[in-house]
Amino acid sequence: MKRTLAVFFGGRTVEHDISIVTGTQLIENADPKKYDILPVYIARNGRWYTGDKLRDVTFVRNFDPESSEVTAVTLPPVPNLTSGPELVPAESKGSGLKGLLGGKSANQKFPFDVAIPAMHGLNGEDGTLQGLFELADLPYAESGVLGSCAGMDKVLMKAAFRGAGFPVLDSVWFWRDQWEEDPERVVADIEAKLDYPIFIKPANLGSSIGIGKATDRDRLYETIEVAVRYDRRILADAGVEEIAEFNCSVLGSGCDVRPSVCEQPIAWKNFLSFEDKYLRGGKGSEMSGMKSMSRIVPAPIEDELTERIQDLSVEIFKLFDCKGVVRIDYIYDKATETLYVNEINTIPGSFAFYLWEPLGLSYSQLIDELVDNAVRVHKEKNRNLYAYDSEVLQKANWGSKGAKR
Repeated sequence: MKRTLAVFFGGRTVEHDISIVTGTQLIENADPKKYDILPVYIARNGRWYTGDKLRDVTFVRNFDPESSEVTAVTLPPVPNLTSGPELVPAESKGSGLKGLLGGKSANQKFPFDVAIPAMHGLNGEDGTLQGLFELADLPYAESGVLGSCAGMDKVLMKAAFRGAGFPVLDSVWFWRDQWEEDPERVVADIEAKLDYPIFIKPANLGSSIGIGKATDRDRLYETIEVAVRYDRRILADAGVEEIAEFNCSVLGSGCDVRPSVCEQPIAWKNFLSFEDKYLRGGKGSEMSGMKSMSRIVPAPIEDELTERIQDLSVEIFKLFDCKGVVRIDYIYDKATETLYVNEINTIPGSFAFYLWEPLGLSYSQLIDELVDNAVRVHKEKNRNLYAYDSEVLQKANWGSKGAKR
């Protein structure tokens, strides 16, 4: 029996466009013999829409919310105990439910079996959407609230890595308010703890947006000025001069997880910019997006280092209670031969399919595993007890008249 997959993409985030690429690529690669697709596009203003035309990147690129090809929808944050999860028509700009739109009744529902958040950045990858899925008690792919939240905020992520004993580079973080109030003090604090080069990063962004490398004080001021436009918390990371970068993906859930091959991304510049990651393949590149980025797969490194990266990746996956597929990125200091954990991506670009193909797992088969993991974890979660019979209310002796003061 076919399952219906609700694929969420877009979002109220600066990574909106990358999310569209990831979502539409997943839709293209889902096996039509196994799945029906319910595309769910989240516009830049946060409104949700569905419709078959949303499978087309060109249509989404020129999205018109008034089009008769789409219906504004929402997901009630309550379990549907009868028919299962479903999207319902959203309220109109006026009052009440939307009337007729594209010939669809206001009472039409859009049922589905599994939600797949193909989201990057805030309001999608950070645990907010996952929290809604939890309230609605529905199966969904990728990591839950805990892993998503901790994996999104680089400040919290670093603290978790450090607390677990994973090797990380030194860092300093500060608030945007501190910078606006006393930038000289912030710079002095950073320079007292870190040597140049220093990388400045918005705490809650991915895709290298807002990241800058500072090699001196003037450049440090410039990179911070850029970063504070994107986030209220900023991370300053120690840099590595003779750097190599390696990535590894992990797939599964619970104790049943396995690592992918490792890759070595190759940047034009001294770090992987947004352009390096997404724009270097050109319009004609196959599976444009993450696959078009220059990379060496498998990474040309010794077996011992490969195993070290894979083992660390599995440990991190379990610590963050992840599920589905993630990608963990590493920094390697070639001068000292030291490996550092850089960050975890709980929803990697294009779901890191290119790291699984060398192991014989196609993108379609990867989607199968995402769905199976979502269903399995949902069933496991519902084995928990959610009620406890206590005598608190029976013994309670207060109310509107008897309340104690």
